[in-house]
Amino acid sequence: MTALEKLFENNRKWSGEMSKTHEGFFEKLSCQQKPEYLWIGCSDSRVPANELIGLLPGEVFVHRNVANLVIHTDFNCLSVIQYAASVLKVKHIIVCGHYGCGGVQEALENQSHGFINNWLRHLRDIYHTHADYLDAVGDPGKKVDRLCELNVISQVKNVCRTSIVKEAWKRGQDLTVHGWIYNIANGLLNDLDISVSAPGQVEQITGDAFARVCK
Repeated sequence: MTALEKLFENNRKWSGEMSKTHEGFFEKLSCQQKPEYLWIGCSDSRVPANELIGLLPGEVFVHRNVANLVIHTDFNCLSVIQYAASVLKVKHIIVCGHYGCGGVQEALENQSHGFINNWLRHLRDIYHTHADYLDAVGDPGKKVDRLCELNVISQVKNVCRTSIVKEAWKRGQDLTVHGWIYNIANGLLNDLDISVSAPGQVEQITGDAFARVCK
């Protein structure tokens, strides 16, 4: 059996198990999706959204990219946020980073990795903003993890600043943006205590979060 044939076998087993444990699951799933959550996470294969939060397919809308960045010129990410907020009417947008993120580490190393350097430039900008604090962190691993946290806070702020989220709040939509981080070493999620539900809260809540990390 080839590696790809094994994947199809796994799929058949999974489909059978889901049908046994959740009667009518695929019939219901094929009709509609009504997730309450949008997950914006890292592409890292060790950080699967549904499994981490114990939700079934159809219960969380997912966008992933290297280092969980939300960039105002990334029409892919913005389209996902637009669809989630305006069509699916999700109630929560979760930006979830993870400790030991390879993208963050490469941004700190500031070496040439080809095209990806253009993407990681956004992380370098976050580093430069907090360079005084980060350069004082002696342990390289802790330095990466602190930048991982600062990155999550920055991306929460970026989500809140999109015209999409601003318009959702303007029309009175129940929508909250959260910042979490995942620890691959123990499988646990950590709430960075960032939950923004209105435009007037953005600066205060994210500012307090930056201060907690950089204390």
